Amino acid sequence: MIKFIGFMLLWRLVGNPFLAILIILVVVYLLDRRYVGVFPSLTKPYKRMKRISTLRREILMNRNDVTSKHELARLLIERKKFQEALELLNSIQVQFDHSAEYWDDLGTVNLRLGHIQKGEEYILKALAINPRVKYGQPFLRLAGIYQHSDQQKAEQYVRTFQDIHSSSSEASYLLGMMYKEMGRKQEATDAFRESIDIYRSLPKYKKRQERKWAVRSVFRKMS
Repeated sequence: MIKFIGFMLLWRLVGNPFLAILIILVVVYLLDRRYVGVFPSLTKPYKRMKRISTLRREILMNRNDVTSKHELARLLIERKKFQEALELLNSIQVQFDHSAEYWDDLGTVNLRLGHIQKGEEYILKALAINPRVKYGQPFLRLAGIYQHSDQQKAEQYVRTFQDIHSSSSEASYLLGMMYKEMGRKQEATDAFRESIDIYRSLPKYKKRQERKWAVRSVFRKMS
């Protein structure tokens, strides 16, 4: 009722219902970006494209700039330009042979290109070098790949991630989603509840990055 009254007041203020709806959507988006983070950033793609252009120029001027090549490959992964990213990563393998982040990137590209076995092998190599590489996210990436094809393996990867990051709302949310896929409704509900409880126990500085998983858990628990 309060929301409806607010909408009616805004409608009368601006004189147009569609403009009122647009203003509400903008406000909701800004609040989400500031406090939750469920909606994607509208400026990030532009900044990424600008950085990609800069890196391409730097590499043209210096073909031996392996650091720029690695950064460019990561940005291309974000843009889903997996084949180009793979070529860049293969060209710098010698220089980054002992880098856990490099092997995780190479594994990720192979996973996205459908080379599941090779991708998993590379990511496990990254985790062998440093189990906490990228805050343990590779475990969740592998879990996502196997979520539908091998749920037991997917659950194992999430559990391993939880062992490293026991205070992760995201891990509990993903575990809940897997239980839901398996039809294990009560366990799914328990996992979503755990995700919410973990979020509530987090210090303020960590809540920002985990908030979207807690919000999703709330809605999943109610569905």
